[in-house]
Amino acid sequence: MLRRREFLASTAAAALAGDAIRLLAGQEAGRTHATPADAMQGPPEDLAYVTATYAGTGIDQPDYLAVVDVDPASASYSQVIHRVEMPHTGDELHHFGWNACSSCHGHRQRRFLIVPGLVSTRIHVLDAAERRRPKLHRVIEAEEVVAKSGLTAPHTVHCLPDGRIMLSMLGNERLEGPGGFLLLDEGFNVLGSWEAARDGMRYNYDFWYQPRHKVMVSSEWAAPSTTRPGFDPQHVQQGKYGRQIHFWDWDRRQIIRSADLGEEGWIPLEVRFHHDPESSHGFVGAALSSSIWHWHHEQGQGWQTERVVQVEPVEVEGWPFAVPGLITDLVLSLDDRWLYFSNWLHGDVRRYDVSNPARPRLASRLWLGGVLGHAPNTSLPLRGGPQMLQLSHDGLRLYVTNSLFSSWDNQFYPAIAAQGSHMLQIDCDPSGSMAVNERFFVDFGKEPRGPARAHEMRFPDGDCTSDIWV
Repeated sequence: MLRRREFLASTAAAALAGDAIRLLAGQEAGRTHATPADAMQGPPEDLAYVTATYAGTGIDQPDYLAVVDVDPASASYSQVIHRVEMPHTGDELHHFGWNACSSCHGHRQRRFLIVPGLVSTRIHVLDAAERRRPKLHRVIEAEEVVAKSGLTAPHTVHCLPDGRIMLSMLGNERLEGPGGFLLLDEGFNVLGSWEAARDGMRYNYDFWYQPRHKVMVSSEWAAPSTTRPGFDPQHVQQGKYGRQIHFWDWDRRQIIRSADLGEEGWIPLEVRFHHDPESSHGFVGAALSSSIWHWHHEQGQGWQTERVVQVEPVEVEGWPFAVPGLITDLVLSLDDRWLYFSNWLHGDVRRYDVSNPARPRLASRLWLGGVLGHAPNTSLPLRGGPQMLQLSHDGLRLYVTNSLFSSWDNQFYPAIAAQGSHMLQIDCDPSGSMAVNERFFVDFGKEPRGPARAHEMRFPDGDCTSDIWV
């Protein structure tokens, strides 16, 4: 078990130095942070950037990045105050990230957002120097990406300490697995693939690197040709979905171990290393099996994995199979104490104390929709189930959206297409309890061009799922 207090004490001493470096680097427009403790002690988020798509809604309009006011003292609190429309339709904006995060602290400015189209393979670069009004800077067309890498369907975006940007890619030009990893240089030029070899990969999805351990961890969803039409349970038994996580040698850029999670680990999606760069601990959520897996490095034994949380399926009338929780997102607080995850189908958000990573303890949960019929812990008009999560640096506010992927939304929660998404904010007490903030409700069903699906969220000064410390 990590000595969390010692970790925070050691990193807090760097906070003042971090402020000085940040000012010298001219990074007030988009801060980076010397340590997790530095980030926790910074000012609260005042804006959130949210991807919004019209995929599968019948509305033929471009996707956009929404700027949401999350400052409770602002007159425009809980409103979309600006929208950056993409130049084309059909992108399906999904996950996105920064050109620089805290791995680049003191060297590069957090200024440009890298916003891929999961379906179009276009990669949009947005300039967020004016925080409240980002603007389109450049578009990398799919033809260039395919020509230089043979890859399609960009998903996760992480900056690297040397200034390059890496994206996980879910497929090839035929929308087949295993996919790979795309590199951009600092000028947003396509360099090609990162990996030296793909031996051991079947599919691809999320990734997180930890340079002090010379490792990267990646997960598996499925080939784009499998996921885009919707979810077919038969595809699971046919092996068309993943159940492995891969440990990569960061320097040699090849897999050193693939951990097969078995029947209890179907569709491992979001991976979260501890924020403490000395730690080898991390978590992944297996969506379909509705389980949380813990990994760590054991001296003499290498990388080990174990299942530490299981959400049991529930029989629901009218369903042809027992309904899984479907853990679709998870987030770890910057002090590495609290783990949150969403059960998109069951409809709850859970908070676990993971002070001992191998023995998570359930602290609280909230019902926010879902198919089980539980009364929600709010009077707000909810649709679908809780999906994407983002946590404030200080760990006191958890933000939630409800769209997963357009074809899966239409299959399980068709009301989202007609009525749009919403964005919630949950107050997270240090004691472990949670409560919905009734003052905050962003209704993407009332957008000017029609109801839209809202997905991932980022803050101008970084967040708990994109910042990596080296």
